[in-house]
Amino acid sequence: MILAAALALALQVGPDALSEQAAAAAQASRGEEAERLWAAALKADPGHFPSLFNLAFYLHRAGRADQAATFLERAVKVNPRSYQARFLQGLNYQKLERREDSIRAWRTALALQPGNLKLMQVLSVEYSKGRYFAEAAVIAEQALKLAPAEHNLYFLAIKAYQDAGDLDSAARLAEEAVRRFPDSARARFEHAFHLQKKGAVEEAIGHLRKAMELDPRYEEPFFFYGDLLVRQGQFEEARAPLEKALAIRPEYSPARVALARVRMNTGNLAEAVAELQEAARLDPRNAQPWVMLAQVYFRMGEEEKAAAAKEMSLRLRRENPTVLEAVQARPFPAR
Repeated sequence: MILAAALALALQVGPDALSEQAAAAAQASRGEEAERLWAAALKADPGHFPSLFNLAFYLHRAGRADQAATFLERAVKVNPRSYQARFLQGLNYQKLERREDSIRAWRTALALQPGNLKLMQVLSVEYSKGRYFAEAAVIAEQALKLAPAEHNLYFLAIKAYQDAGDLDSAARLAEEAVRRFPDSARARFEHAFHLQKKGAVEEAIGHLRKAMELDPRYEEPFFFYGDLLVRQGQFEEARAPLEKALAIRPEYSPARVALARVRMNTGNLAEAVAELQEAARLDPRNAQPWVMLAQVYFRMGEEEKAAAAKEMSLRLRRENPTVLEAVQARPFPAR
C-alpha cells in the first residue's frame, strides 16, 4: 500500500522530486522511508541516475555492499561518464574484496579525471597489494610527472619499481629525490639503499649518516647503517645504531636479529639469546631467529636446546616456505 502510494506520487511529481525527498529522509536518518522513495522513483523511471547513485551510496554507507553493487552497475550503464559513480563503485568493490573489479572501476574513473593525483596514488597502492607491481610503478611515475614537487610521490614510485624488480628505475628516482629534497631523511635513506646495492658503500654510509642527523626519530637509516656494519664485520660499531633503531621501534624484528649477531660476535651470548627469542615472538613465522638460536645454543654448549631450535627452524621453513622470498609480481588480468 505504501509503495503504491509512493508510485502514485512519483507519477504526479516525477522521480527527481522523489529522489530529493529520499535524500532528505536519509539525511534525517529515516532510512526505510528513503529506500521506499528511491524504489518508487526507480519504478517510475528505471534509468533515473540520481536515484540509482544515491540509493547505492546509502546502501554502501549502511554496510550493504552487495546490494549497493547492483545499483552501481545499473548507474554506470545509465551514465558511464560519471566519475562519482565509478569512484564509488571502486570503493564498494573494495569493501567486497573484489580487488580486480575495484581497480577496473577506478581505472575508468581516472580516465574521466586523468589529472586526479589522489586516485593515482590509490590505484598504485591497490596494484601493489594485488602484486601487480609493474602497473603500480607506471601509474606512480605518471603521478610524479604531474606533481614533481610532491616528495611522497617519489617514495611511492621508488617502492613500486623495487617491487617490480626494476632497481635501475628505482635508483634513478632515488637519486633524483635527493637532488630535489636534500633535507629529506627518507630521500637520503632511499638513495643510500640503492648506492650500496651498486657497491658504493662509502657513499651510501655518508647519506645514511646525514639521514640519521636529519631525522633522529626515523628508524630505517639507523637499522640499515647498523646492518651494513654487521655485514662488514664491524660489530662494536653496529651496536649503537641498532639499539637506536629498536629504541624508536621496539617491535622491529629484523633489527633484533641484527643486534643478536652483534651480541653473538662480541661474546654476549645470553643477550643474543634474549634478542632472538624476542625476534621469534615478534615474527613467529620466520625461521631465521631459530636458525641463529641453534648456533648460539651450540656455542653455549646447550646441545639439546640447539637441536630443538634447529628442529623449530626446519618446521617453520616447511610450513612457511615463502616467508623469506621476494613477493613475485604478476600482470593485471584481462577480463
